Amino acid sequence: MIPVIGLEECTGCGNCVEACPPEALSLKGDKVHLAADLCEECGFCAPECPIGTISIPFPRSTDK
Repeated sequence: MIPVIGLEECTGCGNCVEACPPEALSLKGDKVHLAADLCEECGFCAPECPIGTISIPFPRSTDK
């Protein structure tokens, strides 16, 4: 799943940028920018965010 980044909360620390193998994340000013077409959906960025503003929206299973 493509990560969701809370840009309002992002501090621009760059930890996620360093952790992104395909270099889909970059800093634009003091905020992170995601190039979704480069994202490999690995999820390495989310745990590197010190304030937890990056999440991976995994689908929920539903009982039928």
